[in-house]
Formats: sequence, structure tokens, C-alpha cells
Amino acid sequence: MTEKWSDLAVRMGSGLVMVLIGIWGIWVGGDVFHVLVAVICGLMVWELVRMIAPTSVGRAVQLGGVAAVAVLLAVYLPTGFALPLLLAPAMVGFGQLDKHRVTYMTFTVLVLMAGFGMMNVRDDLGFGWMVWLVLVVVVTDVVGYFAGRLIGGPKFWPRVSPKKTWAGTVAGWIGAGVVGAVFAINTEATLQLIGVSIAVSMASQMGDIAESAIKRRMGVKDSSALIPGHGGVLDRFDGMLGASVFLLMLGQVAGFPGGVL
Repeated sequence: MTEKWSDLAVRMGSGLVMVLIGIWGIWVGGDVFHVLVAVICGLMVWELVRMIAPTSVGRAVQLGGVAAVAVLLAVYLPTGFALPLLLAPAMVGFGQLDKHRVTYMTFTVLVLMAGFGMMNVRDDLGFGWMVWLVLVVVVTDVVGYFAGRLIGGPKFWPRVSPKKTWAGTVAGWIGAGVVGAVFAINTEATLQLIGVSIAVSMASQMGDIAESAIKRRMGVKDSSALIPGHGGVLDRFDGMLGASVFLLMLGQVAGFPGGVL
């Protein structure tokens, strides 16, 4: 096995476990899915604080816990009361950290809004649309991973993410478009879902790029070592952050899913 594929077996094993847990959580839905998402959000905030303030171990645990509780409570409250609760952990951490406070505040808001968005997709739109969202993000990542290594070529942003190529980036869009086409053919959605899927794919890549930029700035390779072959929770779910937040905005701007488009 060449160095290029040296991490493939570990990545696939860890990925399979995550997929099984994710499918189970999405299928069950309700409180189980809410708790699962809240735990993931809390771990991401914990990793974020560990990256930007490596010596603040206790503070990382506290802020991660606050974030998890906040997003879990928010989903059970009317939207008007949920919104300040979703922003509160960012403000609390901003006041406690000594540096990189804007980075913490911005990314924590993104994490909590994304978690809130995923819960609402499952609760309001159902199992099928949650599966569509996950598939778009996963296919974008997987197709991009293999295409980037098989095709190679010009790098997307070598200074920040040296392994990402334009070939992998575009291949991710194509893969997402195929997912959109399959869902459009088998549901009441129009073929515009292909374009929406590609846009969600782009948003997931933006989340990935944003997290890569933070890691590069902090001088770390991975957000943590919690997931063998993948790094940390933030490394694995950064794409979902961008995709979920974009879907929240899409719902307000275009009334998605509505008719569907």
C-alpha cells in the first residue's frame, strides 16, 4: 500500500462505525437524535477551545458542556427563546478566553446553529431529507477524497489545505449533483434539487476550508485524536457545519423544501 493510501483502512473502519451510529440516530430521531447532535456539538466546541487555548483544559470541558446543554435545550423551546440560548455559549467563551476570542465566538455560533439546523431538519422535514443532507455531505467528502488522490492536479488552497485539489473539489460537486438527481427522480422534488445539492456541497466544502484555516493558524494537524484515521469530531463534521447553516438560510430565502422548488 502506497503512502497515498496508507490511512485508507483506518479511515474506512472508523467511517463505517460513524455511519452506523449516524443512521441509527437519524432513524430513531426524537430525543435520541437530539442528544446525539448535542454531544457532537459539545465535542466540537471542546476541540475548538483545545486548539486555540491548549493550556485551558478545564475551560475547554466547561465550554463544551455549556454548548451541548444549550443546543439541546434550544430545540425544545420556541424559536424566539432558542436563539439567545444558541448564542450564549459564544458570548460566555468570548469573555473567558485570553486570545483568539473572535475565532472562538464565530465558530461556536456556526457549530450551535448547525446543530440546531440538523435537529430541525430531522424533526420538521423527516427522515428522508435528513438522509439527503447527510448523503450530499458524505458523497462530497468521499468522492473528493478518491478523485483528489487518483487524479491529482492543481491544489485548491495549498497554503491552508495542501491535500485538497481542484479535481477533488469539482468531483465532490458532481457527486452531490448525482445525489440530488436520484432524490429528485424518486420524490416530488423538481430537478432544481440537483442545483441545491451542489450548492449544499459547496457550503460543506466551505465549512471544511474554514476549519482547515483555523488548524493552520493554530499550527495543529487535527482538531483532536478522538476518531482514528479522521482526527477529531470537528475534522469529520466540519462539512456538515457549512451545509446545515446554509440549509437554514435556504429555508428562509427560498422556503426550502416547500414544493420542492
